[in-house]
Amino acid sequence: MTIDLRADLDLLIAAARAAGALALDYRAKGFRTWEKEGHGPVTDADLAVDALLKERLGQARPTYGWLSEETADNPARLSADHLFVVDPIDGTRAFVKGRPHFAVSIAVVAGGRPQAAVVFNPALDELYAAHLGGGATMNAATIKVSDQAGIEGARMVGPEDMYRSRLWPTPWPAIAIAGSTSIAYALCLVAGGTHDGSVSLTGKSDWDLAAADLIVHEAGGIASTHAGERFTYNRVSTRHRNIISAGPALHARLLEKLTEFNPRRTSPSG
Repeated sequence: MTIDLRADLDLLIAAARAAGALALDYRAKGFRTWEKEGHGPVTDADLAVDALLKERLGQARPTYGWLSEETADNPARLSADHLFVVDPIDGTRAFVKGRPHFAVSIAVVAGGRPQAAVVFNPALDELYAAHLGGGATMNAATIKVSDQAGIEGARMVGPEDMYRSRLWPTPWPAIAIAGSTSIAYALCLVAGGTHDGSVSLTGKSDWDLAAADLIVHEAGGIASTHAGERFTYNRVSTRHRNIISAGPALHARLLEKLTEFNPRRTSPSG
């Protein structure tokens, strides 16, 4: 099947803006919150945004499969040529606390890799977008990763307690640290060059990574595991070990630093 990536991207942009408006409406008017066992908080806003996206995207592309954090997994997705991978509200904790670091994350995946992607932070009106081979943008302006080459002095995104943990055999050099509860938004900050790199050593799922992975790639950066492995999506297991992202030079330095990380032993969290 021949796919028009620009048309898919336009579809994702319109859907993400509608979803972001709905999320903000829920936050303004009030929402219910409960805990998903082992997965943290979820709200009725998450579910409403998920339903909006599933209806809107499904009507436009009825042959595409569907994978979302807030929808029961359907193994039929594994045989789909193209798949929507969705996190309706990535960073629900920030959403619940009234903080701006949450995002709507949507990707089209084919052949195990994202082809078109949008990450929209409605609280800040920042819309990151990319399609394969087309570069990356934020609010329609071209973005690229920074040219930071070394760890010292880098502007890093991620949990401060992870970077500062005494479990690192060698402490991190002096860096600036910005926290973000949305991993997709954190990766987009790297793609946009306002931050140099991001490290998160806890497990992630397809919906956390797929859209931002492509945006980082199209902005000239690299997103991988601590072992340098790139991500393959729409497998039986949707889980991935961790995520490291940066421009090529800094990414190489981060991989060297992360040779200290052993996921089989007690290690820095984040």
